[in-house]
Amino acid sequence: MESMSHSSTFLLPNPSDEKGPALTYVLVVLNRCLPRFTPLLWKHAQLHICADGGANRLYDELPLLFPEEDAVAIRKRYKPNLIKGDLDSIREEVLRFYKDVPAFQMQGTEVIDASDDQDTTDLHKCVAYIQDLPNLKNQDLCILVAGALGGRFDHEVGNINVLCRFPSMRIILLSDDCFIQLLPSSHHHEIHIQPAVVGPHCGLIPISGPSKSSTTTGLQWNLSDTEMRFGGLISTSNIVKGEIVTVQSDADLLWTISIKKGMVTQGSY
Repeated sequence: MESMSHSSTFLLPNPSDEKGPALTYVLVVLNRCLPRFTPLLWKHAQLHICADGGANRLYDELPLLFPEEDAVAIRKRYKPNLIKGDLDSIREEVLRFYKDVPAFQMQGTEVIDASDDQDTTDLHKCVAYIQDLPNLKNQDLCILVAGALGGRFDHEVGNINVLCRFPSMRIILLSDDCFIQLLPSSHHHEIHIQPAVVGPHCGLIPISGPSKSSTTTGLQWNLSDTEMRFGGLISTSNIVKGEIVTVQSDADLLWTISIKKGMVTQGSY
């Protein structure tokens, strides 16, 4: 079985300094509270997208992370490349600011109205857009989704459903407290742990159906050909013990790990 490597180096000031896969990052901002480390994610990403009302969060909350700087200057510095979605949540003044105010002599933010599609979420629309970008086709891509967890439970489950709708893509759902990603059963998974920024609490959840056999190494309570299912055993409140965690399962699993409060949140700009 082919191996797939994972890492949380996107939470480090200089990801290239640590072990793990070399990835191209895209940041998607949703309409939930921005994680305190959003500027760090922005720094690492080559493309920045707001899903509809996520633009309101960027406009309102990012200047609060830089209280000693001018709010307008921060908004111009962190201007998304694209706003996409139903456009039923973004405020008019926010839409006007990003469309009409050039940053660094570049054109305004591109806006795509996808309100004709009511069967998919704004995150789904953004991921589908990223998947089809020709300049990213041959790159090892990782989509970081800020503000994906917390708030309304149906929204949270909808975001998790996007992981299952695009199982071949690396998509990481982030909050201030933790992140979640899908580990597809088609691969053996090797997770490189950065203890300065994540852990020790973690979990493995059989999201797509029962797992008859899951095996891990590197955890305090390892699974050994273990059956997991909702209504039975699932691995919650586990603890990472090594620098590498391995996971193999006959079913798709969600991997989640806590994010430490004392990590560096901005880096140098």
